[in-house]
Amino acid sequence: MNKRTNWQQFKELLDKHGIKKLYHFTDRDNIESIIKNGGLYSWADCDNKGITIKKPGGGDTSRSLDRRDNLQNYVRVSFTKKHPMMYVAMNDGRITNPEILEIDPEVIFDQDTKYADRNATKNGACVGGELEDFEKIHFSSVKALKHFDLLEEEQEFYQAEVLVKNFIPLKYITNIAKYGISIPAHPEQMQSKEPYTSQITRKTPTAFIFLVDHSVSMSGNTTLNGTSMSKNEAVAQIINHQINELVLRCIKGNEIRNYFDIAVVGYGEEVYSGWGGNLEGRYFVTPQELKDNPYKKITVKEEKCTRRGVEIKEVEKVQWVPPRADGSWTRLHKAVRKAKELLDEWINDHKDVDCYPPTVINITDGMFNGISEDDMLQICNELKSMSTNDGNVIFMNIHISNNGEKIVLPVNKTELKGNEYSTTLCDMSSLLPTRYNDTISKMRNDANGSARHYAMGVNADTATIVQLMDIGTPTNIALNK
Repeated sequence: MNKRTNWQQFKELLDKHGIKKLYHFTDRDNIESIIKNGGLYSWADCDNKGITIKKPGGGDTSRSLDRRDNLQNYVRVSFTKKHPMMYVAMNDGRITNPEILEIDPEVIFDQDTKYADRNATKNGACVGGELEDFEKIHFSSVKALKHFDLLEEEQEFYQAEVLVKNFIPLKYITNIAKYGISIPAHPEQMQSKEPYTSQITRKTPTAFIFLVDHSVSMSGNTTLNGTSMSKNEAVAQIINHQINELVLRCIKGNEIRNYFDIAVVGYGEEVYSGWGGNLEGRYFVTPQELKDNPYKKITVKEEKCTRRGVEIKEVEKVQWVPPRADGSWTRLHKAVRKAKELLDEWINDHKDVDCYPPTVINITDGMFNGISEDDMLQICNELKSMSTNDGNVIFMNIHISNNGEKIVLPVNKTELKGNEYSTTLCDMSSLLPTRYNDTISKMRNDANGSARHYAMGVNADTATIVQLMDIGTPTNIALNK
């Protein structure tokens, strides 16, 4: 880096406004290439050097605008983690597992660096390489948590940019080591680590959050294992069964090992803890706490394998989550925000170890309300962009219904046949890692090789929900740890 002579004046502005990091969003699939090539190149420099960007954040339009303004050889970095264009790229399908690279502000001091008070290609943008250009950045606006927090006339200034000429070396990407990829003296000798491969142990646990629709419509009728009941009763039984399975997987001898943290969030007009009994009001609880605090036991009918085949048997089951269907609204956005809040703390508590990413599973019987579709997708994208060292949070959405054509775990949106609700649910949901494919192929009775499936199901009956829950709660536990 060729430091400009007046760099200290830039630093004074940074210190004044408390700017300690810059950010660049990319897809996890690009991380290996970034390390292999020694850092971040502009897209034009990548083209010139024959570097393939697996999942580019910008589309054809943004590249065309870059060429128009002669900015194609600059790497763009921002002052915010929650860049609006990251969510646009997610909605457009260009990136699926976003990662936020933290950039040392030292890049600001390079003599070839430019500064823009908003998106550099936006009409009216002030772009230049002098101190006076840097001073035009609205520092109070870029420090907002998200651009929706700002007045409309200030929102465009949330996207202020630092444009670094050609290349940002790895040494300026301060969190590059978190991705579990060793960085040798010669990057081409790199050893890579695949995401979604960390073992679930007591030292490296994972987390599950169940979001449960408690709106009045969930009192409608359905059938579970041949027994007629309300949808909210069926969903409660399925979730309790899955939680019991998770607890059982943690038992080794006389010991319960806390491989997971588990939360249940109910939602209607408001959100609240979904636990009953002694755990009421809590959110994350451990398998040991679940074992020690059953809410009650009920007798249910369940499929059992016998010598005569699969039979329906009456069995006693532990319950922690009581059924409920009294909400006058379906405020899913409040439940997703609660999940984000819980995972913010959980991920921060486990930031120093490679934990399998948390999974959030939402079960509902209809369209959310109280928020626009665009805002709902924004909130879901924020959830999906959260990550541990091993990968991004997985968000699965399951729609329970006795009617309509069942669509589960589609590979692409053509399977949705233009259905508006299915498309919305698909956009809200994560793309599952390919490690899930063997189980998915058995469920769908097809084989899609390396294709990735959307974590969603529409018009799912109760039997399908049970299967989806099994897929959504992977536990590749290293039992001896």
